[in-house]
Amino acid sequence: MKNTAPCETCGNVYDKAFTVTLHEKEHVFDSFECAIHSLAPTCEHCDCRIVGHGVESEDKIFCCAHCATHAGEPGLKDRQ
Repeated sequence: MKNTAPCETCGNVYDKAFTVTLHEKEHVFDSFECAIHSLAPTCEHCDCRIVGHGVESEDKIFCCAHCATHAGEPGLKDRQ
């Protein structure tokens, strides 16, 4: 049976929608763009959505080491 629930980000009902389970909660989206907009963490410095690994310092997450340094978290390195 196809998922015909509306996308939780944009409300579109799409016959190819998919479900993502995060922290035991199911989310329905019609595109990866909507899933990223809803679920991806936000950089503490520049507010962009973090789609890749990012870098973390305690409970803060940044899109890159450059943003971490600008936010006062020197010494973090981008993953390679």
